[in-house]
Amino acid sequence: MIERSLERFLFASRWLLAPFYVALVIALTALLLKAAQELWHLMSHALSATEAEVILGVLALVDLTLTGSLIVIVIFSGYENFVSKIDEAEHKDWPDWMGKIDFTGLKLKLLSSIVAISGIQVLKAFMNLENTTDRELLWLVGIHGVFVVTGVLLALTDRLSGEAGKH
Repeated sequence: MIERSLERFLFASRWLLAPFYVALVIALTALLLKAAQELWHLMSHALSATEAEVILGVLALVDLTLTGSLIVIVIFSGYENFVSKIDEAEHKDWPDWMGKIDFTGLKLKLLSSIVAISGIQVLKAFMNLENTTDRELLWLVGIHGVFVVTGVLLALTDRLSGEAGKH
């Protein structure tokens, strides 16, 4: 009886994660406000800006969009994997991947998004070389390289562990 009560308590504790996902929805709203601000800045300076400045503005929007997508992946996948299943029958436009992604897939999607966001940051720095120091550029490229290598190693590890499980 004590064991069963402890297990129920531990199982119910997963709901402590729900406020974290609500906080991420609020953060997504803040990101939307920042995207609107970036869009306003881009559009208000589009005619007087150089091509490179417009490209940097667009890259900033792409960066914010990728970050927002990353947050959505974390919210839905994390909630479904750790808190509770969402009844997809109630949602006509439910994405196919959402009910099928496991923790390994979530890790790979997250790291892929981080690599893409990091790549955008490096690209933005290259587009703005006159305002970027060599030291900043070196750090950006180094950090991006670490993310890429980490992603490849994680994918290889998951693949090897999947193959080992089949034998």
